[in-house]
Amino acid sequence: MFTGIIEERGIIKSIRIGTQSARIVILANNVLEDLKTGDSINSDGVCLTVTEFSTSSFTADVMPETISRSTFGKLKPGSIVNLERALRLSDRLGGHLVSGHIDGTGVIERIRKDENAIWFSIAAEEHLLRYIVEKGSVAINGISLTVVKVGIRVFEVSVIPHTLNETTIFTKKVGDLVNVECDIIGKYVEKLCRGNGGKMDMNFLAQNGFV
Repeated sequence: MFTGIIEERGIIKSIRIGTQSARIVILANNVLEDLKTGDSINSDGVCLTVTEFSTSSFTADVMPETISRSTFGKLKPGSIVNLERALRLSDRLGGHLVSGHIDGTGVIERIRKDENAIWFSIAAEEHLLRYIVEKGSVAINGISLTVVKVGIRVFEVSVIPHTLNETTIFTKKVGDLVNVECDIIGKYVEKLCRGNGGKMDMNFLAQNGFV
């Protein structure tokens, strides 16, 4: 698990894409501290398992599911990605619980300045928007952000200067694809409701010890 608080920006050293999968090498600094083979690093929102590492980079395999759901198929040497090590139980949870399992991608439709903040309007498909709620949390390329508005086909987030300076979002422009991970709580709640035939009433809550 991660928090969506980015530790540093990494650079793609190499990416070898096969028919559906890929092998990627990422240049980094901070996330390499105390690193071990098998550790998880959130890279642009995608949870990667470290298979090899050196003093300046780490290597990971990217499975077909990740290629199909994320922007990883479009990465190339020199691309910049957000990096975050896995959450330790002793850490402060500054963002929200992020799994690193991408739900899909969105397209930046509009970028506008609002005094010290930058608003990003992101178009997404209905299966993503159903889990995105106003004032809730969403991870965009691994960044924990608060949802400001939600429309029929677009949601909006507002980014403060610190986040612009510390992440890759300052490089994004209209038309760019971004990785979207919805808040995991909403997905579990929906699963629970579906398990009850899509109905959650006082009787159901009482039977399960909630009232």
